[in-house]
Amino acid sequence: MITGIVIALADEVSSLSSTKIGKGDCVFINDKTLITCSGAGPKNAAKAAQLLIDKGAERLISWGCAAALKTGIDAGDLIIAQTLFAEDNDQISITSLWFQQVLEELSELKPLTGSLAESSHIVALSSAKKLIHKQNRAIALDMESIAVGKTAQKNDKDILVIRCIADPVTQDLPQAVCYALSQQGDIVLSKLLCFLLTHPQELPGLIRLGLNFNAAKNKLKLVAKHLDTIVSFEQQ
Repeated sequence: MITGIVIALADEVSSLSSTKIGKGDCVFINDKTLITCSGAGPKNAAKAAQLLIDKGAERLISWGCAAALKTGIDAGDLIIAQTLFAEDNDQISITSLWFQQVLEELSELKPLTGSLAESSHIVALSSAKKLIHKQNRAIALDMESIAVGKTAQKNDKDILVIRCIADPVTQDLPQAVCYALSQQGDIVLSKLLCFLLTHPQELPGLIRLGLNFNAAKNKLKLVAKHLDTIVSFEQQ
């Protein structure tokens, strides 16, 4: 059984594999695992998920970082989502045997289960993240998982969401990040440096975000050590 993994950003790919993958590429990293780097956002994720299925993937994983929506969830915490909330109010429940097997396999990493909300854009402000939690009680948020989930559902495939927190709910994203992001979700270094020259007060926030992102990547690397087992679980 082939498992397809959708990863939005190249920096997140490195948490799973040392293989260099360009956006839109599909690469086998072992005989059971096909991964693709989609680019940020639901449209890119849906396209990548369908590509994986067309290439032979029989189930899908949405892998990468997320934002916390609830206090008490810290950078580096592991989220294994049980429900996905779309911006259009659609919901996907994840109740497969595979979900239960992976949750048990990763128990030593103390995964949090709960709902993951969708956003089609970067949610930069702490107040905005808290409002989303108030509306649907989701514990975390990302831009791709619901799109992967909808594609899996349309093709009658299982979905698993493995995300680690890169920004806690109390943290506002630095304006420099929002300014320097490309449409694919990559940081344009020249734009970032230009912004910092005129807004040096942004530097501490950028450093803090970098440390949090590294904490998320480090936890994903621990999850990656279980990948052979995760993709070896068979559907029953």
